[in-house]
Amino acid sequence: MRTVGSGLFLPPFDALADPLLIARLAAEAEEAGWTGVFVWDHLRWSEPVAAIVDPWITLSAIATATSRIRLGPMVTPLARRRPAKVAKETATLDQLSGGRLTLGVGLGSDAYGIEYTKTGEEVDDRKRASMLDESLEVITRAWTGEEVVHRGAHYTVDGVRFLPRPVQHPRIPVWVAGLAGNKRPLRRAARYDGYFPVFIERPDQVEEIVADIATLGVADEFDVIIPLEPGTDPAPYIAAGATWLLVEFPWRTVSADLVRGVIRDGPWGGQGEPQ
Repeated sequence: MRTVGSGLFLPPFDALADPLLIARLAAEAEEAGWTGVFVWDHLRWSEPVAAIVDPWITLSAIATATSRIRLGPMVTPLARRRPAKVAKETATLDQLSGGRLTLGVGLGSDAYGIEYTKTGEEVDDRKRASMLDESLEVITRAWTGEEVVHRGAHYTVDGVRFLPRPVQHPRIPVWVAGLAGNKRPLRRAARYDGYFPVFIERPDQVEEIVADIATLGVADEFDVIIPLEPGTDPAPYIAAGATWLLVEFPWRTVSADLVRGVIRDGPWGGQGEPQ
């Protein structure tokens, strides 16, 4: 029987806007039996959030403070990042962590902090989707260590090798996010390693997703990652086919004490089946 990953899904906002604090929490989570720590990737968020730390530097701190847990951004909106730089950053972070990085990607949204509008980024969803697909093509090629020649609608890489390669083979796992019920990101995810549906409210939604995935010919190791509020009974979601369960903390009231309380309870209060 496949085991289920159990992770923390942390907004690095305000009370958690400290990479050293998040690294300490990750070390405590690892000691308590959790198997993943993932952080949001934002430049700006809705009020009253004021302070936000960079996810990549925070993930580097987590990598050096832990030795077993998986880690990664959940999720990084690739359309606002240069794929050549992300290829180098992810390979380096995979090296630093000893092969524990998972790259979560998605379109992101301008809705919560107007962060794309306020920083001059692309706000059209279709264009960002095209940029996301092209970025993933560049990044996954770069991870092979072979010379990358790419001339696309959005990006150019003209004969560059990206070395050293990531530790993980054939590549760093890629989890693709999308709105639950939206088939397009699900099809995108099927080309990679996992699907992270947002705004999941019921186990039957997970059942539907798993059924749709089964028609797309994905590998047996394909992950379905479900975020749940603290205290949620994980059993129905595991039965529905989730392979990872992440505790999604409330961004308005998140605190180190709240996170530590969840950590101390153990992976899903001992109800889940940790990986």
